[in-house]
Amino acid sequence: MKNLTTAIWSKLSGSALSGHISNRLFKGQAPDGAEYPYAVYFVVTNTPERTFSEDFRNPTVQFSLFSSTSGSTEVENMETDLEALYDEQPMTITGATLVWMRLVNSTGANKEDHITPSGTQSVWVIHADFEILMSLD
Repeated sequence: MKNLTTAIWSKLSGSALSGHISNRLFKGQAPDGAEYPYAVYFVVTNTPERTFSEDFRNPTVQFSLFSSTSGSTEVENMETDLEALYDEQPMTITGATLVWMRLVNSTGANKEDHITPSGTQSVWVIHADFEILMSLD
C-alpha cells in the first residue's frame, strides 16, 4: 500500500485539488489544529484477487474533504476537483499496473462538529470512496 500512497500524493501535486487544500492531504487523520480546508484519506479495505497467473489488489480508498466556510460551495468544489483528479484517470503505481480507480460512493455535503483547540466548530464535509483495481507486476 505504500506505493499506492506515493501514487496518490504524486497525482495530487500541482493539481486544482492541491491548490484548494494548500497541499494539506493527510493519511488516516488530520493533526490537531489542522487549518481548513483539508483532506484526509485512508484505505478502507484491501482485497487480494488472484488467478492462476495474475495477482491483483482491489483496495477501496476513502477521501474526506473538510471546509470551515459558512456555505458548502468550497467543499463541493473540492469534491469536483477530487473526481477530476482520480475518477477513471491514469495513475502510476510503482510495482503495479492500475486497471482502474473509480468513484463508487459519495455522501454529498454535510455538516459535522469538530473539536478544535478553540472549541467545537461545525464544518462542511464530503466523504468519497474510490475503488481501485491494480495488477501487481
